[in-house]
Amino acid sequence: MKIYRRQGTVSPNDPSRPYLSLRRFKKELPLTTTTALHRETLGLGDRPALVVVDIVNGFTNPECPLGSGADSVVTANIALMKAFHQRGLPVFLTTVIFRHEQEARVFRDRLPALNLLTPESPWVAFDARLPIAESDIVIEKTHASSFHGTNLGAQLAEVNADSLVVTGLTTSGCVRATVVDGLQNGYRVAVPREAVGDRDPAAHDANLYDMNAKYADVISVEEVIAQLL
Repeated sequence: MKIYRRQGTVSPNDPSRPYLSLRRFKKELPLTTTTALHRETLGLGDRPALVVVDIVNGFTNPECPLGSGADSVVTANIALMKAFHQRGLPVFLTTVIFRHEQEARVFRDRLPALNLLTPESPWVAFDARLPIAESDIVIEKTHASSFHGTNLGAQLAEVNADSLVVTGLTTSGCVRATVVDGLQNGYRVAVPREAVGDRDPAAHDANLYDMNAKYADVISVEEVIAQLL
């Protein structure tokens, strides 16, 4: 497993609220006819990369102030990682780590629970249920987007990725930021709805709707796997 350190994440709201991942959605999130712009479903390219955002102990373990239950999200990501591995497609995993006091200082001042994410903390380790392969690439980050202040863009170019499947935690935070930056970096983006989650159900729904309207194809895990070559 290759590890690239950066050159957070989620809001520490009420940790008793479970991550929401399996909501009642239609095949494609409905867009209101009076306010939504016309959009095209772009699909994936010939060599998509999977970007698994922050499925680490700090966000999947309810004992951490940042965390909550995310079992269904982890299960969906296991299926996707296995599908990408079987097809020899690139997999990236991100984690948030602060290595000195001034890193992301404003972000951490706003969300003090982020200060738990230090190199020696067990909260920054990936959830042990993920089937991480030696070929997977780890990206350390300090802000919401997996692109901001990291070499993710260069790594995607090195593996010849032409599109992205973005998953992880949380829908309204690091997932959305990564999706928007993915589009802005010239990638088609898909978000498998079962593979993302948020402790706030309203934020989860609103951000899936908004990403589908503007930045990504929000589809099912099954539909993503069916598009893989």
